[in-house]
Amino acid sequence: MTQDDRYVIGLDYGSDSARALVVNAYTGETLATSVKYYPRWQKGMFCDPAKNQYRQHPLDYLEVLEATVKEALAQCSVDVAKKVVGIAFDTTGSTPCFVDENGTPLSMLPEFAENPNAMFVLWKDHTAVKEAAEINALAKKWDIDYTAFEGGIYSSEWYWAKALHVLREDEAVRAKAFSIVEHCEWLPAILTGVNKSSDITRSRCACGHKAMWHESWGGLPSEEFLTALDPLLAGFRDRLFRYTETADKPVGHLTAEWAERLGLTTKVVVAGGAFDCHMGAVGANITPHTFVRVIGTSTCDIMVSSYEEIAGKQIQGICGQVDGSVIAGMVGLEAGQSGFGDIYAWFKRLLEFPLKSIIGQSELIDEATKQQLIAEATDRLIPVLTAEAEKIPAGESAIIATDWMNGRRTPNANQLLKGSIAGLTLGSDAPRIFRALVEATAFGSKAIVDCFLSQGVKIDQVIGIGGIALKSPFVMQTLSDVLNMPIKVCKTDQACALGAAMFAATAAGIYNKVEDAQQAMNSGFAFEYQPNPERAALYEELYQRYQALGRFTEYGLN
Repeated sequence: MTQDDRYVIGLDYGSDSARALVVNAYTGETLATSVKYYPRWQKGMFCDPAKNQYRQHPLDYLEVLEATVKEALAQCSVDVAKKVVGIAFDTTGSTPCFVDENGTPLSMLPEFAENPNAMFVLWKDHTAVKEAAEINALAKKWDIDYTAFEGGIYSSEWYWAKALHVLREDEAVRAKAFSIVEHCEWLPAILTGVNKSSDITRSRCACGHKAMWHESWGGLPSEEFLTALDPLLAGFRDRLFRYTETADKPVGHLTAEWAERLGLTTKVVVAGGAFDCHMGAVGANITPHTFVRVIGTSTCDIMVSSYEEIAGKQIQGICGQVDGSVIAGMVGLEAGQSGFGDIYAWFKRLLEFPLKSIIGQSELIDEATKQQLIAEATDRLIPVLTAEAEKIPAGESAIIATDWMNGRRTPNANQLLKGSIAGLTLGSDAPRIFRALVEATAFGSKAIVDCFLSQGVKIDQVIGIGGIALKSPFVMQTLSDVLNMPIKVCKTDQACALGAAMFAATAAGIYNKVEDAQQAMNSGFAFEYQPNPERAALYEELYQRYQALGRFTEYGLN
């Protein structure tokens, strides 16, 4: 193979679907892309939104893995598959699952095939609010505060809270569970033929940000802490792991079985796994003092800092600071919003109700016409709302909203919080409410930026990635105005998968470090939003109202 014809595959596992990118390892050129939705998840199986229960079956992950890779390779010339040298995964997180001694997710066993508690617990599952509160209370009384590098507050979205909740809820799972694996750790283990839980390579990114792993206290929280939390956790620490690895290191090669299933060779190096937002930040060419926003159903905000700049600091209110979670040799900082695009989707569903429940039952038109009419209306709802909302001058409406429909991730995680909309009048129409929701998501973003800035974390530039960043000028301009900062938008709409490809190229030995892969493979930027000074000044005033409503919502209704 020449220097120009080596390829890598980056796989990005999102909340609803997975995508595979076949990328030139030297230029970053994307040869092919394939996206597949999780079949069981798409049907709503194993989920109960009323209980904030969101579970995913591992078969969904395996089926889309095979389908996306094969479909993407089918779009390439026949020789490309033989020249693929590396593959890497990013996933949502924290998305843990109980496994047996072989490292097999319990839901892959016949007796647990339909049991949601034996499946991967998706990041946005908030069934463990009680357990998170108990972790926080105990951590503040313990001689070591194990939440110190998790922003000082543990969340129900994270590893130990979810594990404890499932153990308490399900006796059958409790009896069979041997260990726990994160989604981003399991996929590399599967592809490299790991058949013992103890042999799974553990992700520095996942374990540092979500499992309270830190070198200063010897890895995971102590057995004494975990059993004081609940005796049901006894023994798990010893059966889990002591060490973690950064995602730029290889964990092995494709097994013969998976090489055949994917149409690749056993020479393909499998890189370590990490979370989507962290690899996405690498794909967006993150550097120190850069605030990268992965904007989708929720947001994840990533920064990196040198050891010298972060030395002695424990940034409060964020989702952790972890050595090597983004780029080896730097400390990764994570924050985010529990709802962003999901908030717009909620409002869309609200407006869809009469369409589906009244037009759907109409006797005036035939069934085919009804379905076409409903589909057309639902497809056009957000574009029409956006067009009308853009016409409304900032501050003209008295409506103000908070962005906590799915709780608050940062600053200061609190998944018990609910969203709120205030200032409604009889003249408040759908575009005005939609504009208030867009402004609310921008205000929530500003709260995160202010959290970093107030603690001495320098921000020189903002980069947006993801579908909303590329496809919604209204949202992005509002965000730029509220932050009063320029925002660059990454050219690729698959920055997370491209970041995974960069890790694959590094693990395969093409680059000595991820920063070199970034320089060679990045996509550049599509455009840049500049803040409007007049709107920025107005939004600074409206932000104070957002904060006041937030304080009332959080404390005044108790």
